[in-house]
Amino acid sequence: MTKFDEKTKKEFIELIESNKHSITSASKELGIGVSIGTRWWKLYSIHGFEGLLMKLRTYSGEFKANAVEYMHSNKLSGEEASARLGIPSTSTLLKWERIYYEEGVEGLLYERRGRPNKNMTKKPKNPTKKIEKQVEEDLISEVQRLRSENAYLKKYNALVQEKQDLLAKKKQK
Repeated sequence: MTKFDEKTKKEFIELIESNKHSITSASKELGIGVSIGTRWWKLYSIHGFEGLLMKLRTYSGEFKANAVEYMHSNKLSGEEASARLGIPSTSTLLKWERIYYEEGVEGLLYERRGRPNKNMTKKPKNPTKKIEKQVEEDLISEVQRLRSENAYLKKYNALVQEKQDLLAKKKQK
């Protein structure tokens, strides 16, 4: 992603405020994307020129959840909500929204940055979750019952097929 300096941003705002250019024509004149120009204009209209100078920062899980809920309760687009909340990147808010829907608020509390710990990627050798003895016995007996039922049905189908084959041979003679 290309980073633009303060001078370019200021020039963009001045072009629009002079009422000689729209967002689209000012963006084309300065060689920036229209979506970037629109974002700059929203940030400027809400926060002033300081809004264009915002830097990326770390957000708490609670802030992320509140931001997503604010966006939905006020029926705002990701771009509009991120501009109002002072989040420099719309994609950041949209990523939070996806996590919110897939994992809930708890997913936003989990820190995802950085390389995963190598020790945490391996599954533990001895699972800590143990099944009660009675439940285990019930499961084993159910598996045995299902296996015998399956074997019975296979044998029955084989006998029916054999009988049909004999009747077919008798009819041919």
